[in-house]
Amino acid sequence: MDKPKIIQLVNGDKGNLIKITSLHLDGVMRRRLLDLGFVKGAMVEVVRKSPLGDPIAFRVSQTTIALRKEESSRIEGELVSDGK
Repeated sequence: MDKPKIIQLVNGDKGNLIKITSLHLDGVMRRRLLDLGFVKGAMVEVVRKSPLGDPIAFRVSQTTIALRKEESSRIEGELVSDGK
């Protein structure tokens, strides 16, 4: 059995489906993202990346949310589908 591929959300490509495994955030930003649905086990789809890669739009809990590299680089997950 293959070992799951763990990536940071910032490294996801358009169409990737990622299952969140950990959040390395503190304080208000952690609380805010948890409230928006970025919780361990949630499925996140990479919807769109801006031309320079910042911000990136993600779909979680049927809501589309744009995150900056600063936040999305601190969230890790297992790549479930590469969108192809």
